[in-house]
Amino acid sequence: MQLRFAARSAKASPIIALLLIGSSTSPLSSHAFSSLSMSAASPPRNIVVVGGGIQGTSVAYHLSKSSSLPENSKITVLEAKAPASAASGKGGGFMARSWGDGGNTQQLHHLAFDMYETLAEEVGCETYRKLPVLSVRPGFSGEGGAKKARKSAALGPLMPDWLDGSVGPIQPMGYGDDTAQITPSEFVNKMLEKAGDKIEVRLGTCEGVETEQGSDRGARRITGVKYTPRDDSGTAAVETIPADAVIVSAGPWSCAAEDWFQGAVELPMEGVKSTSIVWKKPEDSDVDATALFCGEDNRFGTHLEVYPRPDGTIYICGIGGSDYISKEELKAGAYREVCEAKESRVEAASSSFKEMSATYKAKGELEKVQACMRPCPPDAQPYMGKVPGWNGAYINAGHNCWGIAWAPACGKSISELVLEGESSSIDLTPFDPARFTPVGKRGGRGRKRQGESVGEQW
Repeated sequence: MQLRFAARSAKASPIIALLLIGSSTSPLSSHAFSSLSMSAASPPRNIVVVGGGIQGTSVAYHLSKSSSLPENSKITVLEAKAPASAASGKGGGFMARSWGDGGNTQQLHHLAFDMYETLAEEVGCETYRKLPVLSVRPGFSGEGGAKKARKSAALGPLMPDWLDGSVGPIQPMGYGDDTAQITPSEFVNKMLEKAGDKIEVRLGTCEGVETEQGSDRGARRITGVKYTPRDDSGTAAVETIPADAVIVSAGPWSCAAEDWFQGAVELPMEGVKSTSIVWKKPEDSDVDATALFCGEDNRFGTHLEVYPRPDGTIYICGIGGSDYISKEELKAGAYREVCEAKESRVEAASSSFKEMSATYKAKGELEKVQACMRPCPPDAQPYMGKVPGWNGAYINAGHNCWGIAWAPACGKSISELVLEGESSSIDLTPFDPARFTPVGKRGGRGRKRQGESVGEQW
């Protein structure tokens, strides 16, 4: 009976037949197992990641190093402008293992923080370091918060020399055991360098996907990604990258995928456009590595976050006065090419910081003013997972202000989902990209019953 079943199965699946025969009392020889392994070898994959920021590059990097990636596979990062040209080139790079709210995203904080140190060494990233963090209340002349803190046995060793202006009370927020930083643009480029020819970067704007009939009735299967190559002349024609999987990881602009997947998933998104500044390294002194989270400074409308970097510059955000960009504007590519700082907020941030630092008030010089956008879903949780009804379509976007801090965990979990069918590192259930999509609209073409494709009739 067993052999008859195996023979019938062999017509449709020789692998199943071999397994059934091997389950008899005579075990398979090692040669038979070797043959089975060869016959079961997966064909090469063609995977496109849309977005070359730290999230998209992390996905591509973890795909490239996975033991589940078949030989001769091709991974392409499709980036509109240049790798790390948006928030990943302008973000602070701060991370904190235990600073989550205890909710669904806590697992991302933990895993990513635990991965970063090893990954930084693996790719040769020199800007990763752990550092202490202080909570500082902006103050007025005479309060003497900095002097009092320096006399404290607990706070004194954490106090940076440049925090020598008018501040109020100071409290520790982290001692460097679970707080760290990295320069995200360096990390992006180091991942690409480490991957070498395993990852191809193409510059161009994604225009959509090509598909064919999927494995389920009414579903679609990804066969290609359409894009317009970056061309200053504006005359480039749309081209197609062959693909069996696409991961949309383009920050706030990922909401354009609603249209690429024909309404199978709705991705409400708001872009929060914020200014940041970078102070030059002083010529005659080092810059102590202590980060600051500052309270509201009502004089200037700021709540500064201050991050000294290993190169001696100081990065500052939390400047206030952010602009809010609608989903419709983001779909049209708002601020993708040019995202300029708001001059009034540059002045406010500079003034607030110089009140706290007499050193920088006397001889500080700005090196850079800039702006970027945070991608914000309505529930402040990312979109991570499959697009329902579309074989080979995935979303990894909407990570809010934690996109840099979470990047290793997101890259690892999405690579597992694409190559192995599920994520074993992170529970992606709370981050379902279709959570805001009405049940009847989920999936590809064809009729639906409670979101499941059922073809042309119930």
